[in-house]
Amino acid sequence: MRWTELIIFSVLFLGVSVLGFVAAKWKAGATLDHLDEWGLGGRKFGSWITWFLIGGDIYTAYTFVAVPALMFSSGAIGFYALPYTVVLYPIIFMPLLRMWSVSRAHGYVTPADFVRGRYGSRVLALIIAVTGLVATMPYIALQLVGLEAVLRTMGINGAGIVGHLPLFIAFVVLAVYTYQSGLRAPALIAFVKDILVYIVIIVAVVYLPIKLGGWGEIFGAAKEKFDATPATGDGVLLNANNQLQYATLALGSALALFLYPHSITGVLASKGRNVIKRNMSALPAYSLLLGLLALLGFVAIASDGVKPIINQATGRPDTNTIIPVLFQNEFSSWFAGIAFAAIGIGALVPAAIMSIAAANLWTRNIYKEFLKKDATPAQEAKQAKLASLVVKLGAVLVIVFIDPQFSIDLQLIGGVVILQTLPAVAIALYTRWLHIWGMIAGWVVGMGWGMFLLYTIPNPAAGKAHFGGSALPLGNLNLFGWHPFGGSTVQIYVGIIALVSNLLVAVVVTAIARKVKVFNGIDQTSPQDYHVDDGDKSLKPVGSH
Repeated sequence: MRWTELIIFSVLFLGVSVLGFVAAKWKAGATLDHLDEWGLGGRKFGSWITWFLIGGDIYTAYTFVAVPALMFSSGAIGFYALPYTVVLYPIIFMPLLRMWSVSRAHGYVTPADFVRGRYGSRVLALIIAVTGLVATMPYIALQLVGLEAVLRTMGINGAGIVGHLPLFIAFVVLAVYTYQSGLRAPALIAFVKDILVYIVIIVAVVYLPIKLGGWGEIFGAAKEKFDATPATGDGVLLNANNQLQYATLALGSALALFLYPHSITGVLASKGRNVIKRNMSALPAYSLLLGLLALLGFVAIASDGVKPIINQATGRPDTNTIIPVLFQNEFSSWFAGIAFAAIGIGALVPAAIMSIAAANLWTRNIYKEFLKKDATPAQEAKQAKLASLVVKLGAVLVIVFIDPQFSIDLQLIGGVVILQTLPAVAIALYTRWLHIWGMIAGWVVGMGWGMFLLYTIPNPAAGKAHFGGSALPLGNLNLFGWHPFGGSTVQIYVGIIALVSNLLVAVVVTAIARKVKVFNGIDQTSPQDYHVDDGDKSLKPVGSH
């Protein structure tokens, strides 16, 4: 046991837990027994709060642990995370403004609410809600990967339920203060989390290269390592096989990120369009942080003695422990404790937001739509609180009873899954040309084709015959016996293939449906709803208290 690190970690963890409970009274409305207050913080977060909230929502503990771990293992391909966060904000700038405005005008809480209002279709809204839940659940579980990596590095590395006891305690605390305070808890904690993260990363990228002989020595060590491996996909530079994968993974990840319900939750919690504009301009600062984080993977290669810790539950190396081990080896015990707290707290913020977003989907688009149509605001809030507890418990059970490596594979699946909501959620903000049945057919084909392709991808290094990653060699693309790319070893991100198939089917079915004049639902929104701003002080969301 690393007692100094564990004590500092515990003190900081308990400190932010206290903040989580205090948050119930922070910027509080008349009551928390309303989904607007509990699930969206009263829709009144300003620029700074929104910046920290969305930043904490997007850049998770998994990002802090897994991106540099991927750089450590595979090299340049791990740097895809940097361009995707660069191209992300120009792509989503206008759609998010429109989503905020129409949600403000009609009191929408989830993206499925918008779909329900835009098309008047309960079936399509249910598909979007279930897709969001399926994509979000493994994402929540993945936050545990970062937290467990830290606990394992500090010496808590047992097998079975006892070995996971600290994880249970951490998430019981998270569940209780999220239940009490709602979205205000992660919003307030995000301030502390980001300050800790920036301190740790700035110190790491300045101190560690000096200690290890400079960036030249670090890149030289990385090149030497990758040159000695038989793998064709690693290296400090991209090659002909993975350049297309790099580009499509960056684009697909950018398109997917703000389709996730938790990302939209952070946007809808802001008080105005101007707040969103400022944040879309300022959030790229996190891309600088992400680039520095990624480079720590090469720093770990140059540092002697940095090897993944063996997971006693599975008997295999846990590559997610690479950066915690680096911090433990190169920093003093007290600063390593601070670094571990930054990663651990970084897991709590997004896990809380994601569980709240999932609870909102369940409450508004399944419980109220199909189970209790006359639910009062207080009943909705109660249902959301209980659902958030169930979601967190499910995430913990995934880690306890399933190999964590499998949950990482699920995250790759999550990106492919959530991309299939792009026509109904993003394109529908601008046009209703796509038909309801076209989008449903596109979703079925995109989801089915994407899952099939993911199933066919092996990962011999991890001993997996199926669901071994998201990079598909073009030579393996089989269209009913036809191999359009022959035996090509060039790889591509499965999510892009699934999305293109979704859109093609949606367009074809829409054209047919319009030709035979099939009814396309009733639009409950109006053009002016997409231009509502916070200057209209008299406007309140429909159904707000």
